[in-house]
Amino acid sequence: MKRLDYKLDRIRRGNYRPADFIIADAKDGDMAFGCATPGKGPDGRMKPLRAYRDDMVKVTESDLVDIMLMSLSSAEVLSGEGIFDGSQVTPAVRVNDTTDIWHARGGSYPKSMMLPFRSARLDRVKPVADLGLYSVTFYNDLDRDHATLEAYCRFRDESSAAGIRHFLEVFNPRVPVETNGDFAFYNNDMIVRCLAGVSRHDRPVFLKAAYNGPAATEEIAGYDPENIVFGILGGGAGTTRDCLELIRQAEKHGARVALFGRKIYYSEDSVLMVRAMRRVIEERITSMEGVKAYHADLAQAGIKPLRPLEEDLELAEQVLKANVG
Repeated sequence: MKRLDYKLDRIRRGNYRPADFIIADAKDGDMAFGCATPGKGPDGRMKPLRAYRDDMVKVTESDLVDIMLMSLSSAEVLSGEGIFDGSQVTPAVRVNDTTDIWHARGGSYPKSMMLPFRSARLDRVKPVADLGLYSVTFYNDLDRDHATLEAYCRFRDESSAAGIRHFLEVFNPRVPVETNGDFAFYNNDMIVRCLAGVSRHDRPVFLKAAYNGPAATEEIAGYDPENIVFGILGGGAGTTRDCLELIRQAEKHGARVALFGRKIYYSEDSVLMVRAMRRVIEERITSMEGVKAYHADLAQAGIKPLRPLEEDLELAEQVLKANVG
């Protein structure tokens, strides 16, 4: 058992403490952004994928995260290098790449409703990771949601046969969705409904979704905590205050997992950002205090911040502005 399993056990038993909060680094961006994934270098050109993988190594070796999520191709490379040998960090692989995460430059796929799709073969995943991420999106569209759940059902059968655990990611739709009421509660109902008939042998070890405010988070996090460990996804990069306030609010209202990608990688330093996230959760400081401590860490490391402190203390995400306090 790795640290992730011990934490999940304590959370499910009702023995959660702030040190048990689970942080996953999402470094599976190559399945969404292609060549643009590593970002631009000093010369203005896109960096090679090795730069992105080097950051995975750096964060894994820091031992500050509990999960490193990767594409299968990256997992094969890093596992071959022995990065996870003896590590308490659990390697995980994105096992489906639905069309709403296809973010090719000039592409328009996210403007359409998601279509199920899987690149990774589970028999190829098993040698490098026994944990996978499966994602779904609900649209209140009978045909589309039925197809989504049929695909998820087939995946569960295959993953159980292959001996691969999974966690479930539920995106907010990128296209307008009409519901008779608040979308956040529709989404909660769909998540719970789709798992109610699933045996404990096939259920996700935890799930993650967008932070849709305190009420929706408290509802789903408190619904069946022994069987549904709720976590949040990070979304866009934003400011450092956005990152730290998001994790603070989510944990306060019952989330026990955070899976952040761009909020970590597009910061000045991935390890220092994760350390700041841990500081906010475990030391119970405010997000403003966390930003100031993060900038102090950058200064000590000789790293120039991307924004002045005053700008980095601003909140850009509306759901966070509405509930800060």
